[in-house]
Amino acid sequence: MSRRIEHSSKYTVPAAKVHEAVTSEQYWRDRVAAVGGPGATIDELTVRDETVAVTMSQVIPAEHLPSMVSNFIKGDVVIKRSETLAPLNGDTATGTFSAHIDGVPVRVEGTQVLTNDATGCTLTADGEVEVKIPIIGGKIESAIVEEILRLIDAEQNFTREWITE
Repeated sequence: MSRRIEHSSKYTVPAAKVHEAVTSEQYWRDRVAAVGGPGATIDELTVRDETVAVTMSQVIPAEHLPSMVSNFIKGDVVIKRSETLAPLNGDTATGTFSAHIDGVPVRVEGTQVLTNDATGCTLTADGEVEVKIPIIGGKIESAIVEEILRLIDAEQNFTREWITE
């Protein structure tokens, strides 16, 4: 079984302005420093021809894990995340996101779409989380979805502030 991830972030600027930000190396360095958490790093970052591909590592300290997770995973959790965003094609850019934890049967993946709308633009994420652990997998999936949505909100709030600086 898996759980859906659905999230939309509204911006009051055109998609080209958001796209310009997320295809900047400095944006990613600033974002990881601001909202990546303790020990967060950029592992790979490629910006070429208005396309970005980034892989980062984020650490969730063991004391911040829900008890059902910390009973299964000992110690801090290192999450490897990847995001891509292609060039704008008209008013729309598409990309992907994924995450995994070494040695843990967790799959997080989906798509993201940046598109203009009547009041600016919207970045929509649509994906799923699957945890292949008998009995408690569904509960862990719910906890992961909740954490992903919280993280997306923080990252999108950072993006709004970064664009207006």
